[in-house]
Amino acid sequence: YEHRVLAKVGDQLLPIPINVDTVNRLYGLDLDETTIQAYYDRVREPRDPVATSEDVVLNAVGRDLYEKFFRGYTRKQWGLDPSELAASVAARIPTRTNRDDRYFTDTFQQMPRDGYTRLFERMLDHPRIRVETGVDFFRMRRPRVRHLVFTGPIDAYFGHRFGRLPYRSLAFEHEHLPGVQRHQPVGTVNYPNDFAYTRITEFRHLTGQQHTGTSIVREYPRAEGDPYYPVPRAENEALFKRYAELAAREPDVTFVGRLASYRYYNMDQCVGAALKAADAVLDKLGALSAAGA
Repeated sequence: YEHRVLAKVGDQLLPIPINVDTVNRLYGLDLDETTIQAYYDRVREPRDPVATSEDVVLNAVGRDLYEKFFRGYTRKQWGLDPSELAASVAARIPTRTNRDDRYFTDTFQQMPRDGYTRLFERMLDHPRIRVETGVDFFRMRRPRVRHLVFTGPIDAYFGHRFGRLPYRSLAFEHEHLPGVQRHQPVGTVNYPNDFAYTRITEFRHLTGQQHTGTSIVREYPRAEGDPYYPVPRAENEALFKRYAELAAREPDVTFVGRLASYRYYNMDQCVGAALKAADAVLDKLGALSAAGA
């Protein structure tokens, strides 16, 4: 599976990240891979330094594309204007000078064959693994373990000692559409300027499943709820670093994941960070065993 995303701008569904076809269809132009960069250079608003997400987009594609594709979506997603967010947020979405309409350009792009639920069920199906759900970590006594891997909010682990780190949440509105073969042409359609939700995902594009109907989900960003996204701002990063200093003094705890490391990871980055953390934990436990601890 290769993920493709379209953005609804006016009456059109246009490729995002912005590429040659996005610009041509939006403005009725006939640019190609040899002339698109000159167009970007003509409309861009140079920024130096590039410090915010607004700077990133204006510096690359100018005001109109910024307003049509980025500003409204960002304000819904984060509850902040792009000018208030770190450059890293917008920098995750490149500006293309070709017609590649894939969201990611990685050489290898896969979905788990039987889905993520089955993937985790198989990982946890082991006699030495016990799963307990509905347990509040902060209300139970610290478990007696040689090493703890913590994936929750790092500020919560330390009792919000320096104050709360901001996180954004999501509310999901699921809908099954009986008798509908396809709701939209790609897996995800973004809505930067219309409606309260940011995007609709249709699962059959991702899974390839065959069914007489189709299932979709609408995503509504929220300030309250389960924490999903660390909010990338300079002051939040400074606060996180204070908690990271506390975490460094916890030799028997490894902090992993978006919430514990306060990073906006993609899935491949989550997997990479988890594998790296697993190696570190194994090395640490191996050293303890060798020392007879």
